[in-house]
Amino acid sequence: MSTLDDSKPDLMRRALDGLNRHVADSGLSTRAKIALTCRALFDAGHDSGLAGQITARAERPGTYYTQQLGLGFDEITEDNLLLVDEDLNVLAGTGMANPANRFHSWIYRGRPDVNCIVHTHPFHVAALSMLEVPLIVSHMDATPLYDDCAFLKDWPGVPVGNEEGEIITAALGDKKAVLLAHHGHVIAGASVEEACSLGMLIERAAKLQLAAMAAGTIAELPPQLAREAHDWTLTPKRSQANFAYYARRALARHPDALSH
Repeated sequence: MSTLDDSKPDLMRRALDGLNRHVADSGLSTRAKIALTCRALFDAGHDSGLAGQITARAERPGTYYTQQLGLGFDEITEDNLLLVDEDLNVLAGTGMANPANRFHSWIYRGRPDVNCIVHTHPFHVAALSMLEVPLIVSHMDATPLYDDCAFLKDWPGVPVGNEEGEIITAALGDKKAVLLAHHGHVIAGASVEEACSLGMLIERAAKLQLAAMAAGTIAELPPQLAREAHDWTLTPKRSQANFAYYARRALARHPDALSH
């Protein structure tokens, strides 16, 4: 049967059906997915010393996994993650959580749809944040973030208080990401796979924006087509496929990330 006369909506539906059939869950534990996300983001330039956190909801309500304070993203394994409660009390593991994790607790409380949070200070996101301008999505690759990245212009200071948790959660609203002026970004993903994918993407989007701003005036995308691209690229199966690639690449470079 030829599909050359099929409509675009029909072809898109057929492609989504194919993704659902052919892209499977990795079968990895949440801990393993976090560890591979840490390594993948480290390799993509998200390292900033010990700054930043990657967390994911754990099995028991009101708890989540996070890194030990003092370990860099390139040192995270599925075995050295901490299990903490909303007050950052360590329930399993050794060491302490980063006090800045407090705003993660606020986001998890305010957004039941969020299951993984990525907060990092990658170079180009950090540079863009210094200009106090929002993220501009003007390229097809970045459309998963189209109209889905909020902006917090007023820096609230070190995010270790409840005030910062309230401010950042309010700025995020119902979106998948927020750019924090003079700081970095926060990704609020429905899954570890989605958060990893968007974390990789926001740094590329910021790099593209800075290059485009240096060359001229950025042109806007047609809203209807941009929304179509957003919905097309931001699906669970697409995130799973993206994550599988990032995970394979991270594991090839960092076989110590997972238990054997």
